[in-house]
Amino acid sequence: MIRLSVNVNKVATLRNARGGGRPSVRQAAEVAIAAGCHGITVHPRPDERHIRAADVEELASWLPVELNVEGYPGESWLRLVERVRPAQATLVPDPPDVLTSNAGWRFGEVDRVWLGEVVTRLHAAGCRVSLFVDPVPAEAEAAPSVGADRVELYTEAYARAFPTAERDAVFARYRATAEQAVAVGLGVNAGHDLDLENLPFFARHLPGLQEVSIGHALISDALYAGLAPTVAAYLAVLAGGED
Repeated sequence: MIRLSVNVNKVATLRNARGGGRPSVRQAAEVAIAAGCHGITVHPRPDERHIRAADVEELASWLPVELNVEGYPGESWLRLVERVRPAQATLVPDPPDVLTSNAGWRFGEVDRVWLGEVVTRLHAAGCRVSLFVDPVPAEAEAAPSVGADRVELYTEAYARAFPTAERDAVFARYRATAEQAVAVGLGVNAGHDLDLENLPFFARHLPGLQEVSIGHALISDALYAGLAPTVAAYLAVLAGGED
């Protein structure tokens, strides 16, 4: 089964635009869980422009499904994750001021000793650790060198190519990267700009895919279709993607 983790950042963005507690991040998570999703994803940033540390702590206090906390592993983020002890921590190499995630880890450039120490620290907190990577087989091959359990494939390039003649060529890079990840013993996650149009092909053809994290497209669709039917639609796509 390919698991769906619903990213609720956009619910917090809408709440913060007005102030107060509406829409409720907790209520959105409850509806998504009742509809059958397997996890909830949040990506707290230092400026708390959407998900806040208090949201993460509140979700962690009651969630009956896996919590996945994404983010750049600065000290404040690490302390938050150590407090809430989510099932999964996804490390993203984002500088604090970026609008959204836009690149994966490049192991030829990063300090692997530092990143390995981060992963060890998260393992000590009971977290499974996933690293956000571009569709480059060498990056998946290198991920075990810092102790990662999984990689999350950054799928923006696939989503952009999907409606074009470049789809198959671009997807080939994702397939090769997933195959390399599986070959070195890593689990495979994916996320960024996946939606109901491009997800079926991706889920059906990507080897080893265990989990997708979807927020922006899913919450956008929910504005029209309702959150519960939207989650059900994504789950149906993933169920049909199994070989």
